[in-house]
Amino acid sequence: MMKQLQSGFAAIVLIAAIALAGSPAKAQQKSEIALSRQPGIFYMPSHIMEKLKLIEKHAASRGVSGVTTKWITFSGGGAQTDALLAGGVDILNTGTGNLLLLWDRTRGGVKGIVATSAQPMTLISRDANIKSIKDFGPGDKIAVPTVKVSTQAIVLQIAAAEAFAPDQWSKLDASTVQLGHPDAYAALSNPKHEVHNHFSIPPFTFLELKNVPGAHVVLSSPDVMGGPLSQAQFFTTTKFADANPKIIQAVRDATKEAQDLIRSDTKQAVEIYKEITGDKTSVEELLDLLKEPGMMEWNLEPQGTMKFAAHLYKTGTLKNQPKAWTDYYLPVAHDLKGN
Repeated sequence: MMKQLQSGFAAIVLIAAIALAGSPAKAQQKSEIALSRQPGIFYMPSHIMEKLKLIEKHAASRGVSGVTTKWITFSGGGAQTDALLAGGVDILNTGTGNLLLLWDRTRGGVKGIVATSAQPMTLISRDANIKSIKDFGPGDKIAVPTVKVSTQAIVLQIAAAEAFAPDQWSKLDASTVQLGHPDAYAALSNPKHEVHNHFSIPPFTFLELKNVPGAHVVLSSPDVMGGPLSQAQFFTTTKFADANPKIIQAVRDATKEAQDLIRSDTKQAVEIYKEITGDKTSVEELLDLLKEPGMMEWNLEPQGTMKFAAHLYKTGTLKNQPKAWTDYYLPVAHDLKGN
């Protein structure tokens, strides 16, 4: 089974484990912080943090002046983890699967800071013959941000284990193809494209259901997980965290302020999101989108991550089984009621 899970990502992670284990324990404090994220409204807290310079604000309030941030958008979590391990970015904002795999392979050298969002992910098909997960055939391709290790890919594994049999968790892995969400939306919108299915996130979920002929829901992440699942969280190396404790606290404080703004002035939050991302969806449509079930799950605490970790350990993807979510999160989050 482990051979099925080996990839370029895994190889890089193993190299990183050696590098992290062999490098000096002390990292230098930084004033220019590079952070990464993916496209989509899941990442709206980060857009607010960028626009309002909230990390800079909270770092200064804690006595660290002159901090600057650089935000980089990647198409998938795999590219983000590569950038972290190569030293190109300091902090990632991406999925639970990537966090757990890096925590495991680096022997605790990578840990979470706080979660940012837990909106539903939705498996969408434009193929009229696919009404449930059991209808996928060998030639049916499913777009996910990163094959095997993205949050969507792993939720698909959990769903397969429940639909077929526990030992059939990887049954649909061969059907997954790696496409960033904008590219997957474009593929579904093209009737001649070979990709007919996309494990989507907002706003692409709603754009596909609205604009792609025949698009319909096959399953959603709350159905599979039994509740919300943190799809985006900030995480970093423990060396960076140890060298920059006030920056880590500033990230938590900034995330909380951004989430509070989304709740208290959703229209302003949406306008900031549109400005930073260039999303052409109207403010009114986005506001309507955020009224849909589960779309206001903006919380600091990790949600659903231990069920996720249990699956990864059971299937052999994780070599180490966490006893609690606090094993793979930094102490800055330990007062939260995560799961």
